[in-house]
Amino acid sequence: MGTKTWDVVTVGGGIIGLSLAIEIRERGGAVLVLDGGEPGREASAAAAGMLAPADPETPSSLREFARWSAQLYPEFVRKIEDRSGITVDFRKQGSIVFHHSADELPEHRRISLGELQQLEPSIQPPAGDGVFLLEGENSVDPDKLMRAMIETARNLGVDILAKAKVDSLVPMGSSVEVSTAIGKFAASSVVNCRGAWAGASVRPRKGQMLYLQPEEELLSHVVRARVYLVPRSSGKILVGATVEDVGFDKTVETRVIEDLHRQASDLIPALAAAPVVQSWAGLRPGTPDDLPVLGNANEPRETESSGRGEMGQSRIYLAEGHFRNGILLAPATARVIASLIEGKKPEIDISAFSPTRFS
Repeated sequence: MGTKTWDVVTVGGGIIGLSLAIEIRERGGAVLVLDGGEPGREASAAAAGMLAPADPETPSSLREFARWSAQLYPEFVRKIEDRSGITVDFRKQGSIVFHHSADELPEHRRISLGELQQLEPSIQPPAGDGVFLLEGENSVDPDKLMRAMIETARNLGVDILAKAKVDSLVPMGSSVEVSTAIGKFAASSVVNCRGAWAGASVRPRKGQMLYLQPEEELLSHVVRARVYLVPRSSGKILVGATVEDVGFDKTVETRVIEDLHRQASDLIPALAAAPVVQSWAGLRPGTPDDLPVLGNANEPRETESSGRGEMGQSRIYLAEGHFRNGILLAPATARVIASLIEGKKPEIDISAFSPTRFS
């Protein structure tokens, strides 16, 4: 494999790197995915899997991109499931939201306590809060999704290498040389998709979460309050999550897990007796303005469509800093970065995510 060259190398085998690799392969390009550890085992598989484009914590300049990516998701999931043979627990029941005003929630429907009782009889709503239903929000199991994506990529002929920590990217004429712990590789274009390890303006933001396993199914909808609850078809309920600026520390703290469990039990009293079957911490790739970094690292200019969709331009690109929304934004990110690599104008404006905005 040492003498082989690729059209594109994605540095990072998480949801962003694999989504892009699949997109490029479908457009006819040869792709290599390099991951410093095991592909799909860091922040992507550790995420909650909420697909929440209307979350009031999403910056306003990201919402159009988030909505577009959410619209792409059903076809994205269908393709991944068909090509991998793995179901990813894509759930479309919507979200129930507390602790927000109507002004903060686009695309919402206010519901009565009576309707809440019909939808989710196990919930004990916080006193004095409005209750809102966001019917357009979905969820997915990130662990299953990542396994399905790795299988899809391999079935399509994407090369994937683990334990290939990248040391440097060096433009060499018409290609980029990628030096790693296991050797050197060459590609016409390279994309930095290393998540919290992307460097530059990206910093890790720790999030701790847990799985509860109640004896009976207690929840159908995602619930967002002071904590969020994400049901799985297995009956498990994910509870998360903290946002902590502690560098690359992934320590799981007993007191934090106990507090998350208590807050979940305040919303659904029956969860007090549910055992914690798993707890973990993930590192989200944050940026100073909570927006992703998407585009050409070396030549930050708007590209015009060539109409040819050719691979082979020597470029280094960035697809990083997705913070809480890596799972949600993966389909849209893959589309726009693939278009840039082909020399085409993206289907949606990404100027707010320019790599030069922190310069």
